[in-house]
This record gives sequence, structure tokens and C-alpha cells, in this order.
Amino acid sequence: MASPDSGTEVSEALETLRRVFGYDTFRDGQQEIIEHVVDGGDALVLMPTGGGKSLCYQIPAQVRKGTGIVISPLIALMQDQVDALRALGVQAGFLNSAQDFDERRVVEAQYAAGELDLLYLAPERLRLSSTVELLDRGTIALFAIDEAHCVSQWGHDFRPDYLTLSGLHERWPDVPRIALTATATEATRAEIASRLNLEGAKQYVASFDRPNIQYRIEPKTDAKRQLLRLLQNEHAGDAGIVYCLSRNSVEKHAGFLTQNGIEALPYHAGLDAGTRAANQSRFLREDGLVIVATIAFGMGIDKPDVRFVAHLDLPKSVEGYYQETGRAGRDGLPSTAWLAYGLQDVVNLRKMIDSGEGDAAHRRRQAVHLDSMLALCETVGCRRVQLLDYFGQSGEPCGNCDTCLSPPETWDATVAAQKVLSVIVRLDRERRQKFGAGHIIDILLGKKSAKVIQFDHDSLKPFGVGTELREAEWRAVVRQLLAQGLVTVESDHGTLLQTDASGDVLRGRRTVMMRREPDRPTAKAAKTAKTPKDRKAPVELAPEAMPVFERLRAWRAATAREQGVPAYVIFHDATLREIATALPSSLAELGKVSGVGENKLAKYGDQVLETLAATD
Repeated sequence: MASPDSGTEVSEALETLRRVFGYDTFRDGQQEIIEHVVDGGDALVLMPTGGGKSLCYQIPAQVRKGTGIVISPLIALMQDQVDALRALGVQAGFLNSAQDFDERRVVEAQYAAGELDLLYLAPERLRLSSTVELLDRGTIALFAIDEAHCVSQWGHDFRPDYLTLSGLHERWPDVPRIALTATATEATRAEIASRLNLEGAKQYVASFDRPNIQYRIEPKTDAKRQLLRLLQNEHAGDAGIVYCLSRNSVEKHAGFLTQNGIEALPYHAGLDAGTRAANQSRFLREDGLVIVATIAFGMGIDKPDVRFVAHLDLPKSVEGYYQETGRAGRDGLPSTAWLAYGLQDVVNLRKMIDSGEGDAAHRRRQAVHLDSMLALCETVGCRRVQLLDYFGQSGEPCGNCDTCLSPPETWDATVAAQKVLSVIVRLDRERRQKFGAGHIIDILLGKKSAKVIQFDHDSLKPFGVGTELREAEWRAVVRQLLAQGLVTVESDHGTLLQTDASGDVLRGRRTVMMRREPDRPTAKAAKTAKTPKDRKAPVELAPEAMPVFERLRAWRAATAREQGVPAYVIFHDATLREIATALPSSLAELGKVSGVGENKLAKYGDQVLETLAATD
């Protein structure tokens, strides 16, 4: 299938983009990557979720001779990925442990006969000699290693089977490889290249900016009520993901949302496989569902209309946070990344690091990751600028995060810090007893709690010296002292302790500046979300277009149920919005809408036009 010169190949790639996928132009970076892989080059691609990574191997697989082999850890999603490609007219299949013998035999025969453009495999299948022998029976166009950060041993999604993929080049030296991930620091990128034997590959790093996502982080007061307020006021009827740290928290919050009229499904490793699969399937196939999950959920989720991602616990790293929030707004429409975090989150994660697995070097790396996450939470500058800086990229204040919309103040908290440290010093003398942040704050506020009275701490010199601040403000002070490394937490009991840096504060040699929380931005702020420069601005629906859009969504939902596929496999929301606005009256006009390729035009064109005619 490949053409003799690269100019012709790129032209064929562009023609494939238009004919199959229904888009007129490539996004930034896609064409160069595709041309390189079509020419037989290896590539390491870092591109944000929703940035169009999949086209970087799907199009070369159709242009080059043979079948593109896609290595993916996402067994539960392979069927949906293949369904989406088949809806576009692409010949695709998958092989994994969920299939029976007859299903695998059919796909194997299709591959050997050269009938597949793309074949999806889980990495563990490449350990089987039968799989290697099968691949040798056909012609391989390329290897695409998706979710390549899974090879990073100390990363947030490590998969041991990915370590075996370094041998692909040895077995098939003439087959180009493309490794793709949505998130990686420079160090992780180097680790990916080393472990996958891709040191000589050309690296492509797209901007990590997701301008349509509004980043918001706020202090945790009553997480359930804060979440409910967000969903009721800003995201009523929207699909979204809520992340919690524990299984118990997942169940509790899913039940709470359901009791308050928001249909929410739980997802965590403690559920049986059938329940997890059913809940994931419903989330992908139905409009407006909320999934409450641990971080076990989400990698590879290709649902484009996730309007919000909420975190009820502090993520362990900026990379994990970015990966998870990136599941919002894949369609480029305005979306929200919301995080509530508090003092106890910091204490818990510090304890987890100190008592966790791995050697001292690993624990130090985890502590550095957490420090970066805390810096993002406590920044008084633009969150987007801080996020991009973490990945080695620069940016300008975005005007679309909470710190831009409601800039926080800083204040000189040196005296407050000295008061906290003074209490810690006095309590440290009673080494056999363990006192956490709540007890320290009770002493500062002059509260004669049972524990304060039991240990005669109302006689301590600092007792009652902190009445100028409220309890919530003192908790923010302690939280930021932890974030700045001016206090630490003892791993077994959560006792607050001094650090090497505490002495300078106590002696007045160091000034401590802290963030004072501003009023939170209103829901209207989300409407300022920007559009990536390489993407068409989302169509703003006029009031008269809304009924048309909803009728199109209803048709899409019915069609998806009939075919047993997620709704986005039929058309994305962005495409339906454009149809509802343009009101095409012929197949030729409908074919000009972004996202309507030849196969979808032939398959659904008449139904779309009938649906539009019924709305007149």
C-alpha cells in the first residue's frame, strides 16, 4: 500500500484523514509524526490526552503495507476501540484472554490473510510463542506501543509485561515502532526510551496544555457536599469521573451522589470483574453518568464528552494528576478539573511514603513527586503555568484557572508558623505520647478538650495564643508548613515533628509566606475556556439549535444501544453540535461536517437527515 516517495505518502495520509476520519487538516505535530513512521522511522510521541495520538499510528497502519500491531494494556477496552475503527470502515481486530477459541481463530485467520489494517494485542500475549509465530505468518506494518509510560518501573501505571517489549526490534528489525504516552517528564521519557530500546527514535513532544480544561483546587471542608455542589450547580446531567483514594470512599461517595439524584456507579479493584466491566460499559455507552473510582479506572477511556474530573483526595504526583484530569474534555469543549484537598491528605500521603515499599531512593522520589503536587496546590500563580513548567514547558497565565480568575493573596505567616512549631517543640518532650494536628490546633485556640485536660496541656505557655485565626485557617497553616517541609509527620501515628528547617523559623531567621484562600470562582468562569489553536472552535449552540442537538443525541443513543457500542462511536458531541447548527439538507452538505467520514456518511447519513427533517 505504501507509495514510492514521502510526498505521495503524506498526500495519501491526508486523503486517509479526510476519507476515513472526516477531518480536513492534521493537528499540530501529527503530519510530521505520521510521515516519519510511514517512511519507516521509529518514534517516541508525547501528546496530551485528546491530542490525537491514535491517528499517529492508525493512519500509517493504513498507508503502509501490512497490519499495524497495537500493544495496549487495556483488555477491557479493546472491543470498544475496535468497534470505533470498524464504524469508520477500518478493518480492525484484537486478540486477548477474554475471547474464546473460535473468536481468536477467526481474527488470526484474518491477520494471516492480510485482511486487517490494525490488530490490538495485550503485552502479555507477546510472551507466547504462538503469538510470535502468528505475527511471522503475516506482514507487520508497524508496532504501536500505547500507554508507553507503563514501562516506567516507578511510574504511576507500571505494567511488568511492558519490559519485554524491548525485544520487538531484535525479532523484527525492519518494522518501525512508535511508542506513545500522554504524560512523561524528561526523566520518565528517558526511561521509556531506554527500556523500550528506542534511544535512537525521533522524539516528538507536543504541548501539554489543555486550554479547554479549567483547573480548580480548593481546601477540603466537607468533600461530599463540595462535590454535590459542583455537580448540581455546574455539571447537572454531565458525564464525569470522581477519583477517591480508597475503595470505601468510592462506595460511600457513589451512594451519596445516587441518594441525591445523581446517577453514579462505583469502580474499584474490590468489585468482582463482572460488576466492574458492567459499570465501565454503562459509563461509556450512556449519556450523563458519573463514575466514582479509584485510580484503577480510566487509562485508555476514549469517552470524548467527559465534562469534569473531580479528585476527592490528593493525587500522589503531578503526572498522575495530569493523566487523570486529561480524561476530561477530549472533544475540546469546556471542561472542569476540580480537586478538594486538606491537611489530612498531606499527612496520609507522607505516612504512606515513609512506610511504603521500595528502597530509600524510591521513597525519596515519591517524596519529590508529592512535593511537586503540593506546590501545584499551594501556588499563588497560574496553575496551568505551573503544570506546564513541571513538564519542562513554558506558558503564559491562562485566565482560565482558579488562581487567574480569583487571585489569592499571600501573607506573612512567620508568627503563625512559630506558634505551631512552639507547640510541637513542647509536645516533643512527651515522646511517649502521640499528638496530631488537631490537638496542636486545640492548644493554640485555647480549647479545653478532653485530651488537652488529660495531659494538662492547658498549662502550656502557647495555650490560647492563636485565637486570631479560625480552626480552618490554622489547618491551612499546618498544611502549608507540611507542604513547605517546615514540619514533617511521623509515619506510625501521624505525629507532627520538626524538620532541619524548623529552627530557622523559630529563631526568626526565615520568613514564611503562605497562601490565603480567595473566594472560589463562579460557575460562569468555565465558559472562558479556550480552544487549541490547531482545532476548530467549538460550535456555540444558539437557543433554537438546542432542541435539534438533543434530538440528534436521542437518535445517537438509540442507534448506539441497537448496535451495542458507545454513543461516541456513532458521532462525537462536537460533530452533532456542528450538524445542529449547520442544518445540512443533503448528503453532500453533511459530508462537509468535521468528523463525518465516507463510511459514517454512507452508514448514518440518511438517518441524520431524517432526524433533522423531523425537527422542522
